[in-house]
Amino acid sequence: MAMATKGAAAAVVGSVATASCRMQLGGWSSNGMGSRPSATLCVPSRLRTEVLLRGLMATDVAAHDFRSKAGRRIHSRAEAVSASTVVPAGAGAQHAAALRKSRGAPVDLGKTHSMSLEQLEIVKSMDSWAGETLLPLLKPIERSWQPSDYLPDSSSESFYEDVRELRKRALEIPDDYFVVLVGDMITEEALPTYQTMLNTLDGTRDETGASPTPWGKWTRTWTAEENRHGDALNRYLYLSGRVNMRAVEKTIQYLIGSGMDPKTENNPYLGFVYTSFQERATFISHGNTARHAKEYGDMKLANLCGTIAADERRHEIAYTLIVEKLFELDPNGTMLAFYDMMKKGITMPAHLMYDGESQTLFDDFSAVAQRLGVYTAADYASILQHLVKRWKVENIPGLSGEAAKAQDFVCKLPSRIVRLAERAESKRAKDELKTARFSWVHNREVLLN
Repeated sequence: MAMATKGAAAAVVGSVATASCRMQLGGWSSNGMGSRPSATLCVPSRLRTEVLLRGLMATDVAAHDFRSKAGRRIHSRAEAVSASTVVPAGAGAQHAAALRKSRGAPVDLGKTHSMSLEQLEIVKSMDSWAGETLLPLLKPIERSWQPSDYLPDSSSESFYEDVRELRKRALEIPDDYFVVLVGDMITEEALPTYQTMLNTLDGTRDETGASPTPWGKWTRTWTAEENRHGDALNRYLYLSGRVNMRAVEKTIQYLIGSGMDPKTENNPYLGFVYTSFQERATFISHGNTARHAKEYGDMKLANLCGTIAADERRHEIAYTLIVEKLFELDPNGTMLAFYDMMKKGITMPAHLMYDGESQTLFDDFSAVAQRLGVYTAADYASILQHLVKRWKVENIPGLSGEAAKAQDFVCKLPSRIVRLAERAESKRAKDELKTARFSWVHNREVLLN
């Protein structure tokens, strides 16, 4: 998972809105006394336009959430800070909360265990299905690729010559590409956080750390497959001689220590919508880094990135199958979960990225990825459109009133995001050129827009 990702969309440079920025895009909004047709995409004041990438849509897509039968209401997150907020040294949940508070935003303690007992029973009923459907999508270890398949063999007599050739190819690749590749690698290296996130989900968590349940097996084996991604990219970057590995390693340690809050509320309905989106975002991102590597003449790096992308695609298939099954068993609850995640926006796994120096590191990394076309706001919209089509969301019949409204919202959302992205891109094109220094490439300046 890289943001992906691992994810996002979210990245465009330059300042986007002020604290009161609200772009009317149609949908649902609240006047504080009830609901009325008219929708809002609220962009937090500190969010930079370029942050529509890799997980930003840290813009909340609706000012109004539907009331549940119990009368519970999720309020607008219009005043929430951008999901791309970067925490300072010693990062962690408390530091992130303190930073939000210092910026005048409410401290979001989050909801937990939001799934109903009926939904928990539905998830538990899927155990056999998970074993029959998900586990076959995992590859046997003896038939799996390993990082050493794509990198010079240190036990070979040709090792030094192979490394020289690798470094020679790397010299033809510009700094901005390395910024994106490093950002993707760092996101992959925060894998412990993602396994932790999966093991917060009620009904599917690995209760013992070695649970024989299909869900436990899936999570551990998925993690084992993903672990190769960060390992391979890390070794390549070390051998390339193009990056400051100490700065990179510090960023990895900060990120794992900071964790992430994808707003999944211990709820597998929300969690698997999130992972479906994230894995596709990572597939797109790694696929594009492969394409760029090929353009720069490094076919070996292109093959490595392409192989990682193929893994992400296979994992995406698994997670989308889970949500497809949930739609079959509980169409109303799953529709509301899909709506809820898209309203909140998909927070990218590395949004708390920090290197000990830059407070805007993730925003800057996202901006470079947007400019290079590695992962863009348009990709965010295309992923949503893909999921709507994949789950046949438009054609699900007989939904309750709330779920029907949610259905209408998510089906119309991709075109709204596209319009927002086009406006942001138009504004970005008029902005003066901006650069940022990245510790990862020895504090050299890289163009952001």
